[in-house]
Amino acid sequence: MSARRVAFAGFDGSRLAARLDMPATPPRAFALFAHCFTCGKDGLTASRISAALNAQGIAVLRFDFTGLGMSEGQFAETNFSSNVAALRCAADFLRRDYQAPSLLIGHSLGGTAVLAAAHAIDEVRAVVTLGAPSEPAHLARQLGHAVEQMDTEREVAVSLAGRPFRIQRQLDLKEHNLHERIATLGRALLVMHAPHDDVVDIDHARCIFEAAKHPKSFVALDGADHLLSGRKDAAYAAKVIAAWVDRYLPEEAPSSSVADGQVRVVESGTGRFTQHVQVGRHVLMSDEPGRTGGDDAGPAPYDYLLAALGACTSITLRMVAERKGWQIEPFEVTMERRFSQAEDCSDCDSSTGQVLEIDRHIRWRGSIDPAVGQRLLEIADRCPVHRALLGEIKVRTYADGGSWTPNDAAPGLPQVF
Repeated sequence: MSARRVAFAGFDGSRLAARLDMPATPPRAFALFAHCFTCGKDGLTASRISAALNAQGIAVLRFDFTGLGMSEGQFAETNFSSNVAALRCAADFLRRDYQAPSLLIGHSLGGTAVLAAAHAIDEVRAVVTLGAPSEPAHLARQLGHAVEQMDTEREVAVSLAGRPFRIQRQLDLKEHNLHERIATLGRALLVMHAPHDDVVDIDHARCIFEAAKHPKSFVALDGADHLLSGRKDAAYAAKVIAAWVDRYLPEEAPSSSVADGQVRVVESGTGRFTQHVQVGRHVLMSDEPGRTGGDDAGPAPYDYLLAALGACTSITLRMVAERKGWQIEPFEVTMERRFSQAEDCSDCDSSTGQVLEIDRHIRWRGSIDPAVGQRLLEIADRCPVHRALLGEIKVRTYADGGSWTPNDAAPGLPQVF
């Protein structure tokens, strides 16, 4: 994933700061993400969802609403209607400079806003809400006494999530009834909600789901809190959204030029070590586990090494079995790795230094002739990746010179800022 810092004019002309996360290949679609009330575009939930969608070839625009984060304007002068208007401005920006959004995603009140805005964005095919109130008036009830004060005072100080904010009379939370909007949404809808959300009760998810027409889906975010502050909770939501939306979006866009035998690796821009790995038209994720400082967003490099050897083994066994006419059920190959000292390895060629030892376990269902089983073990040792690892390997590293950008390496890959 590559990140672009962009900006566009909001409903009142103020500059709204945004981040456009682009996949490593030309995007098949664009998504627009709306953050929760008083949150921002760079929260864990937004970044996780963006990374997961990027892995599916979907670009994501996330922005700070007026007066929040790096956006201009006064937060106290905004209201629910202005948030909906800002979403329409964001869609206009994408339509003008890139491609109109096919997917809208909203967290908390941002979810309510995308439900209200979807009708005004013709290109939208699917909508996702996370912990969304079924009506903006829910926030008015959360603010309680502060909203009552606005009947007599122009501006009131409130505290949300431990942070002070000022709100004014134009906070039009009680003026919107979304039931009809939801009932006539006309797009695929995914409602995600934590059963024990203590900020927005799950009954709101029921109201949204019951009001909507098919196609619609509901996924419970068991064990999560309202902000999806747990790393695993945000990651789970991201994976589900990426899988669910796949059937409602266009097929993969043509990939940028990666020739046979080439692999491109690009830092994702999210996470400390997270990488996007492009192999032909496939985009994979690679990362380090949490214990080594990573975010565990994908397999580690050594995991891919074992996967390559294991997959090559199974493919080679199947090819030979078919050629020989052996009727064998699906193979299972399990790989394990460890590092040891050469002097502790009885069958290693090296006598000093560190050795990477790989154990490969092959299983098949049912019983086969022992001679065939022995032959399969011999064939496994001759799979192409196995032979490459045991043969001489020479890695040459080149600096291509100049100031590198992804655009230099691949057409369609966005500039990184």
